Amino acid sequence: MTTDATLAADIDATCRLHGEFTLRSGQVSDTYFDKYLFEAQPALLDRVAARMVDLLPEGTELLGGLEMGGIPIATMVSARTGIPVIFIRKKAKEYGTAKLAEGPDFAGRRVTLIEDVITSGGAVRDAVNALRPAGAIVDTVVCAIDRSPAPGESLRDVDLEIRSVLTRAELDAVGS
Repeated sequence: MTTDATLAADIDATCRLHGEFTLRSGQVSDTYFDKYLFEAQPALLDRVAARMVDLLPEGTELLGGLEMGGIPIATMVSARTGIPVIFIRKKAKEYGTAKLAEGPDFAGRRVTLIEDVITSGGAVRDAVNALRPAGAIVDTVVCAIDRSPAPGESLRDVDLEIRSVLTRAELDAVGS
């Protein structure tokens, strides 16, 4: 799939903030990428979801939206495709049904994970390591943006293919 330069420019213009920001690492940066700003814009979110539809592998039975940023995107992709969605928590809730994933039963079904941004892949890795032992067949994650240093490589240790709408390099090419 070719890069949609207009989509990259629109996401960059919406999400790249300038100022003084303390990053998760503790470092201070003069720029920050606020991914929730594109997810909060229905028209922009719909454009991302439309691109994701083309990235879904054949045989996807369920979409798995990761808390929190993957949930709105997975919902939009589900609405476009008719594929049901499960909502995957960072950790199982400690009350009620105590589920890790809300929605239909996923055991024995092919789940394609949906995430907003992948940098190190930690949240996706955690989801895979919880879903597979519970019976899910998980081999692909589709993300809006792969911001990892080597796109497509950060989840090889869990044998997961990454398919991305945009990469960090594509965003950097349009922004600054």
